[in-house]
Amino acid sequence: MFSLRHSVLASNGLAVALVVTSCLASVSAFAYAPNFITKIIVEETGKNPVGLVDVEESKTEEATISDPMEPIVTGPVVTRFPPEPNGYLHLGHAKAVSFNFAVARMFGGDCHMRLDDTNPSKEEEEYVESILEDVRWIQSGLYDGDDPWTGPVRTTSDNFSFIYDCAVALIKQGDAYVDSLSAEEMREYRGTLTEPGKDSPHRSRSIDENLDLFKRMKAGEFPEGEYVLRAKIDMTSPNINMRDPALFRIKHESHQNTGDEWCLYPMYDFSHPITDAIEDITHSLCTLEFEDHRPFYDWTIEKLRSAELLTARPRQIEFSRLNIKNTVLSKRKLIQLVEGGHVNGWDDPRMPTLSGMRRRGVPPAALRLFCERVGISKADSNIDFQVLEDCIRDELD
Repeated sequence: MFSLRHSVLASNGLAVALVVTSCLASVSAFAYAPNFITKIIVEETGKNPVGLVDVEESKTEEATISDPMEPIVTGPVVTRFPPEPNGYLHLGHAKAVSFNFAVARMFGGDCHMRLDDTNPSKEEEEYVESILEDVRWIQSGLYDGDDPWTGPVRTTSDNFSFIYDCAVALIKQGDAYVDSLSAEEMREYRGTLTEPGKDSPHRSRSIDENLDLFKRMKAGEFPEGEYVLRAKIDMTSPNINMRDPALFRIKHESHQNTGDEWCLYPMYDFSHPITDAIEDITHSLCTLEFEDHRPFYDWTIEKLRSAELLTARPRQIEFSRLNIKNTVLSKRKLIQLVEGGHVNGWDDPRMPTLSGMRRRGVPPAALRLFCERVGISKADSNIDFQVLEDCIRDELD
């Protein structure tokens, strides 16, 4: 039923292959080839996905399945799409949106829509509205109703009180402490990729002193940068992300959702696993830059399970991000184009944003098809823009 066209798209000596074509209209909602993530979910749930492309399986290491095991996940498969509302979604996000929702559909589960709004300095209501509009658009035609996600739109800020309580529990367990080092001193004490870090002189503060300082941080008694709450793990760890990472920092700024209620905000790496567990996410799918952060993700889950604050045990799995040749896919750089007046807003048809693609007349099904053809793997790739143009042409034809 399917024909295969093999093409090689090289980037820094790496290559990806296997582009699936033909019969596109009939499988546009479920046209992903089997990949290492779907295999992991099959192993953990005992459920067979619906609609994967029927192709000969790769013999690569990442495609290997271990011996059959008893299902670990007994309930529904639950994924999430959790962007930070600090800019408009671009083509790189299309892959994350499409795959998270597709996995939920494949396994008859749910996909949550969450805004990870932990940094009030860069977040705006305009970005919130644009993100929701873009997700509705790229998933349009696949679901009944206007919203493709399950339940309400969730936000990390809705859970700030609980995340604060989690931090208090870690302090009481001796797994977190309030540090007084400056940002420059913290970098110095942190060490390097080849040299271990060293303990902060404030690491030995008593539990009572840490609790008192953290409570006063929340009350707004201190200026930004004077104190930060850190996990107490291992300053000599070969993984630099496990060298007592920050959990909470002081920011005297209004938040687009909570207003002036908080002046103490959790770090993304700390709030991410907690909100996943609160929502009973089974598989937290994210891009490869978070791979080295996974040990801290797991550490946070296990420490808070032992404190009986969490019961779920979500699993983080990483895949390669979408890179397109000669195309800027960086919010930081895109916002410079907007603020510098080089383009007419985020939805300028020249911009690689989803709203720009929509104004250009690109069908949402073409973007989903593009993501399906690119596929899912751990290998970095740099895709030729012509692949996207081919998908647009196929859909319009």
